[in-house]
Amino acid sequence: MFLNYFVFAILLNSVGIVILKSQNNYGVDEVQASILEPFKDMPIAIVSFLVASFLPRIGFKRGMLIALGLVALACVQMYFGNSFLSAKILFATVGVSFALIKVSVYSMIGMVTDNQKGHNSLMSSIEGVFMIGIALAYFLFPAFNDPNNPDAWLNVYWLLAALSALSFLFLLSTKFEKSIEIPGADLLDDFFQMFKLLAKLLTVVFVISAFLFVMIEQGIMSWLPTFNNKVLHLPESVGIMMASILAISLAVGRLLAGFITKHINWIWVLIICTISAMLLVIFVLPKAVGLEIKDINTIADIPLVGFAFPIVGLFIAPIYPLLNSVVLSALPKKLHSPMTGLIVVFSALGGSLGSMVVGWLFKNKGAENAFYFTLIPMSLLLLAYFILKKLTTKNAV
Repeated sequence: MFLNYFVFAILLNSVGIVILKSQNNYGVDEVQASILEPFKDMPIAIVSFLVASFLPRIGFKRGMLIALGLVALACVQMYFGNSFLSAKILFATVGVSFALIKVSVYSMIGMVTDNQKGHNSLMSSIEGVFMIGIALAYFLFPAFNDPNNPDAWLNVYWLLAALSALSFLFLLSTKFEKSIEIPGADLLDDFFQMFKLLAKLLTVVFVISAFLFVMIEQGIMSWLPTFNNKVLHLPESVGIMMASILAISLAVGRLLAGFITKHINWIWVLIICTISAMLLVIFVLPKAVGLEIKDINTIADIPLVGFAFPIVGLFIAPIYPLLNSVVLSALPKKLHSPMTGLIVVFSALGGSLGSMVVGWLFKNKGAENAFYFTLIPMSLLLLAYFILKKLTTKNAV
């Protein structure tokens, strides 16, 4: 589970880097480049909606093998295609594949844990490893950059194809001994289990919360390299590596949450983290925007305040895995697959909308002002926590 999730972390969240590359190499503007996010997220949403409810019948292992095979091929075509169209094809394929991976991984967490605290901890740890993969992407892609060869960065896709192939072989040799509970009586009933879940108030509040969070996370993550390049005026490679601080802080935040939630109730963790993130946006972001940076060649040349805003990841990190865990823990294990389908669908929609909204804000409100709008969904999330706490306490599901 950890290995497969790690591989897709690198691929999925390279979208911010490819958005910047598309502007610089393929001549597209901010709004055009932002379409890469829905090319990634819409296939995730569609495939999750169609497949998640009956994936247990197909088998989680088989689903993950298909995903890894597809994405290895997609990396090879990106290298040879070397165009904005090839980038669209890459992220569409990654989206389809990730839907299979995420539904399988989330469903299997419920199979190997026995209570909510255990579920919270494992979910946060897996998502933490996911963020480590994201952080690696911010160093991996610049490592292949060559100022004298604008196409040199494409060599990274040979490495990513090899990693996918190795994960495929490792998974192929792994045995699954846990029995899988089927959600419905037949394929049609499996599918309708997802719709039955949507009729529950807890599910409605949760999917709105997941939508809001991913809008925040993907909006910041996808556009932070562009922010570093256009607002802080950092060289492209340095700006991309600077964005890794956000991913590292997200990884640390989620790994810490895996430990903290064994001792502190999830709602207090989320409230403290969200308020802290809002304070960073209000008080730290203006100082980063107003920073005058000159003669930057490496990360070491950047003043300390330039590192401050990406630390927001430390505080928003626990939100997504804990929200997912709270809701999945409140459901019978046989419903984890269809519920994960809903999680993935609305997360994909939130991520897609978040990136496109921030892209629009970058172009029309100025890159220095775009991230302030994250305060709106953060405020709505605070309200959602209390509603979710009340509903889960009363066992509304």
